[in-house]
Order: sequence, then structure tokens, then C-alpha cells
Amino acid sequence: MNVDDYIAGFDDEHKRDFLARLRDLSRSAAPTAEEGIKWGNPAYSLNTILFVFAGYAKHANFVFTPSTKEAFADQLGEFDTGKGSIKLYYDREIPTKLLSQMIAHRIREAEVDGVKWM
Repeated sequence: MNVDDYIAGFDDEHKRDFLARLRDLSRSAAPTAEEGIKWGNPAYSLNTILFVFAGYAKHANFVFTPSTKEAFADQLGEFDTGKGSIKLYYDREIPTKLLSQMIAHRIREAEVDGVKWM
């Protein structure tokens, strides 16, 4: 399975489009990252996993390290979050600027600070 297969596996066209936009954002914000499937979900890596996204029935999750999520805690108040995850509901806009900033932070965290995946 690859990311094309993953996205194609969703029956709903709106969900496929939403996930494809998350993929485009991921590739744009982390152009040198390797794209693959980890734990059955799209993942982006540079010697360690940087972030993962996953689609569910009512939302998608974008998952970073807890330290990346914490670095942006003051901007995540309107989102439902988990340990390192942010819920993105299909009927809302994708926060592209915020996610791009978080991806840039995570790349720095991995490359400069040596922070590995959980």
C-alpha cells in the first residue's frame, strides 16, 4: 500500500479531497521528507518520523510529537487535541498556515535537537 492507495480507500469524495489536500500540504512543507505508510497511515520521515496523518469517519488526525504540539499550544485552543494529535474535521477549513509552521518546527526539532518519534 502507498499513500495513493490509502486516499483512494475512502468512499467519500469529500474525504478523499480533504486527505489529498493534507498530503499536498505535507509534501509542500516537508519537500525532502520520505513519504510512506506507517501503522497503516501516511507518514513523513527524515531519519525519524516527522509526522503522520490519518482519516477517520468524522475527522482526520494530524499527529506530531507531543513536544511539537506543546510548542503551539497557545494556537490550538479551538482544536480537539490528543497527546500529539490535532483533530481536523472534514467540514472545516484545513489550518494550512498553522500546520506548515508546526511541520517546520518538527523538522528543526528532528534535525537540530535530535528529537525522535515517540
